[in-house]
Amino acid sequence: MSKTPKPFKVSKTRWNEVILVCRKCSKKLGGGFGPEGDKTLKKALRRYLHAGKSRKDALAVVGADCFDVCPKNAVVAVNTRRPEELLIVPAGADLFEVKARLGLDDGRRLKPRLSDPDPVDTTS
Repeated sequence: MSKTPKPFKVSKTRWNEVILVCRKCSKKLGGGFGPEGDKTLKKALRRYLHAGKSRKDALAVVGADCFDVCPKNAVVAVNTRRPEELLIVPAGADLFEVKARLGLDDGRRLKPRLSDPDPVDTTS
């Protein structure tokens, strides 16, 4: 009386990149991103990166279960192309820098950090 198993199905997407954002961190933080600081990291990245919600978009920003890092006043995100690097994004972080650190760099330069040494002057 065993039932015949149903066949597997495949659903295709146009995704080139998938960014996973921890739902638990986002819920604990309750916002802190975007121009007004009132959006979750997932929503702010979707808007900033022009990522949609459907399978027809080239980029997807998706909520994921806990990564078991649980930082204070920050959210964990990861680019699925680089799963060995979990990015801990502090509340209020510049979305351009988040984009670059997730490996979604579009060729524009980052602002120099205060902890970086002064650039070497080669004009003399």
